[in-house]
Amino acid sequence: MVTGFQCSTCGQVHDQLPMEFGAAAPALYDQIPEKEREHRCDLNDDLCVIDEEHFFIRGCLELPVVDNEENFIWGVWCSLSRESLKRCCEIWDQEGRESEPPFFGWLSTALPLYPSTLSLKTNVHTRPVGQRPFIELQPTDHPLSVEQQTGITMERVQEIAEALLHPRDIA
Repeated sequence: MVTGFQCSTCGQVHDQLPMEFGAAAPALYDQIPEKEREHRCDLNDDLCVIDEEHFFIRGCLELPVVDNEENFIWGVWCSLSRESLKRCCEIWDQEGRESEPPFFGWLSTALPLYPSTLSLKTNVHTRPVGQRPFIELQPTDHPLSVEQQTGITMERVQEIAEALLHPRDIA
């Protein structure tokens, strides 16, 4: 279990080192003027449809932590085709849905601390009912893909946490 850490940014001791950060909505949602969102967007904790033509699912992009038993998780959104989202909805509450082949998607969350993460190719793997999908980046030389393939250290987790807990300090 991960405990607190002394933050190199603010000097304070934080009670816990967060092992998960996430986005509340896909990046496209944030580009829609707030007054238009109610009639253009359908957003809940797991799915988002914008203008009846952009379809998104929320999932977990997990990074193995080489010096810890727990993975670091980015809560991200991926775009899916209309057909893929329809299929996801059909099997949403079905036991055994994790045996479904992965769905192709595009990463639709701009993660800080990386070069642009928008539109990285993904495979969206359904998991047992009650668990968000596992988001697998297709292997590339993008730093996020490399981190998913090779893992990160607890020092890197702390670096991410410090930057996100103090967003004004993100370059």
